[in-house]
Amino acid sequence: MTGTAAEIVFDNVSKRYPGRSSPALDGLSLTIPAGTFCVLVGPSGGGKTTALKLINRLISLDEGDIRIDGTSILDLSPVALRRGIGYVIQQIGLFPHHTVGENIGTVPKLLGWPAARIRERTEELLTIVGLDRADATRYPQELSGGQRQRVGLARALAADPPLLLMDEPFGALDPITRARQQDEIRRLHREVGKTIVFVTHDIDEAIQLGDRIAILGEGGRLAQYDTPDAILADPADPFVAAFIGEDRALRRLALRRLGDVPLLPFAGGGPSVGSALTVRNAVSLLLEGGFDRLTVTGDAGTPIGTITLAHATSLLQS
Repeated sequence: MTGTAAEIVFDNVSKRYPGRSSPALDGLSLTIPAGTFCVLVGPSGGGKTTALKLINRLISLDEGDIRIDGTSILDLSPVALRRGIGYVIQQIGLFPHHTVGENIGTVPKLLGWPAARIRERTEELLTIVGLDRADATRYPQELSGGQRQRVGLARALAADPPLLLMDEPFGALDPITRARQQDEIRRLHREVGKTIVFVTHDIDEAIQLGDRIAILGEGGRLAQYDTPDAILADPADPFVAAFIGEDRALRRLALRRLGDVPLLPFAGGGPSVGSALTVRNAVSLLLEGGFDRLTVTGDAGTPIGTITLAHATSLLQS
């Protein structure tokens, strides 16, 4: 595995656990292009965590193959494979008696990096994930849950892997911290360009984070694999429609920001809102305030257009 990001191909992959009548994963085939933020989502028993752990061979597959940049994972030793993949879990798993810097430098040290290079990389990553360089000398128990999660992310990125696996990393965080971490991981993905495979049971989290979403149903079957907007606009079957819920229209509007959609010409009147606001939030403001329009402003505060409730509704047709 070389380069900034890696393509992942699941080729008819199946996994069965002893004592279970149905497979955990049943003939999964999909391609995750290099640099994609792919979210695996579905109810309990759908096989999403199984699929994730198969990639780095934490569990073994029964049928099919998984290829990373064209190379079968079976052609690599588990140690070499895992050292080339970043892995972040909900429990974080930091070493409590190691400093933050020592935790981040775990894999580079195993790879034989010089101490100066590890220190430089650690300082770089602390800045990237939004921590202070001085935090390198602190211990995990001195940090908040959100800070520890950032350290876990920095550790996963330390050796600059092309692929990052994340298994419900924000599930144990409070809602405010979780929302901040979601914003951070999207920002980080834009900056570092890694391929990310992210597991969650929360469809709202999947919609917010993913470039592409794979919805897995009972028995480990792939129900739908597409962009968030395509899935919300056209669920593949009743199971997908029920899983994503009845407010699909509002969720689609939450994917779009005012600066990214065609606006009505500026006509004056109505409160001003920034172009970074989502269309969904604009609709909420229109309804809650009883306004007939909002003026949308650009970065300099200059009006760039107008949004009305009718126009927001029409965006669902595009």
